Amino acid sequence: MIPMVDLKQQYHELKAQIDAGILEALENTHFILGPNVQEFENETAAYLGVNHAVSCASGTDALHLALVALGVGPGDEVITTPFTFIATAEAIRYVGATPVFVDIDERTFNIDLNQLEAALTPATKAVIPVHLFGQPVDTVSLKAFCEAHDLLLVEDCAQSFGAAVKDRMTGGFGDAGCFSFFPSKNLGGVGDGGLVTSQSDEVAARLRMLRNHGSSKRYYHDTIGFNSRLDELQAVVLRIKLKHIDRYNQERRRVAHRYNDGLVGTDILTPHEDGIGTHVFHQYTLLSDRRDRIMAALSDKEIASAIYYPVPLHQQKAFQDTVSGQNFPVTESVAARCLSLPIFPELENSQIDTICEVIKEAIQ
Repeated sequence: MIPMVDLKQQYHELKAQIDAGILEALENTHFILGPNVQEFENETAAYLGVNHAVSCASGTDALHLALVALGVGPGDEVITTPFTFIATAEAIRYVGATPVFVDIDERTFNIDLNQLEAALTPATKAVIPVHLFGQPVDTVSLKAFCEAHDLLLVEDCAQSFGAAVKDRMTGGFGDAGCFSFFPSKNLGGVGDGGLVTSQSDEVAARLRMLRNHGSSKRYYHDTIGFNSRLDELQAVVLRIKLKHIDRYNQERRRVAHRYNDGLVGTDILTPHEDGIGTHVFHQYTLLSDRRDRIMAALSDKEIASAIYYPVPLHQQKAFQDTVSGQNFPVTESVAARCLSLPIFPELENSQIDTICEVIKEAIQ
């Protein structure tokens, strides 16, 4: 059997360090905003090249807190992509703003920057691009667009930890960058976790208050906040894995390129690297008109596969009150044909070759 991701292998490689770190944290009993959380924030800020990294309870919370800290709220519109996990647009609705969807580029699957201008209205407050599947958006061009139109830029980096554009990490371009440490992510914990990056001292201070009940001093609350703090035990694991993130991402690229080579000569569209940034392949997502046949063949051989995402956000019931009747043809075409294959740093070349052979046999 070949799973989509094998978390056990990564744990076993680091087991001695992780177990020792967790036991030490248990002995210290400083479980809430403890020393490992503080050190993880410092180490992550240094790695990403940002002034501040403020951890929180999940990637969804990261998006929510970022929007609140930046003052996005009722009456505002936020431009984003319909081809992403629901959390991106969910957070916009959390603050009372309206998501405005823009179709995607047919090769990168990221938001189509050429369509942003047409989506602008007097109510537009921000843009949230998603560095989908680990492929960075052209953030240099997008930042210039946002500055020209006085818009906030909030990067959804849930799938792009360690990806860079022109030697600058994703999460370092916008007014805020939002990360997820869900276990299957490139940098994954052993539960939920998130983080917001910012270059602004003021925004970071607001984020720290917001994640902790609106408080910067115990029992003194300057604003209505939330309970969204990264767990100390998660920070232990993430600090250990952070030291290996470049190697993990290099191995993901190895896996992706091996897939590409193995599928040469077929009519399958393999993932595109546009050369603007470094793709870190959170997912390896191909396009095929014979997706169902491929999935069935893989399943017969006990090889996992998944569809990210089968229903675009503009077709979700949750958003029908604001987007009913809207069509995004590229998004809909991709959603109907996309298929993600197993990818994780420990996936062996022989396993990749087996998967490719099963796929080629299925589409003969």
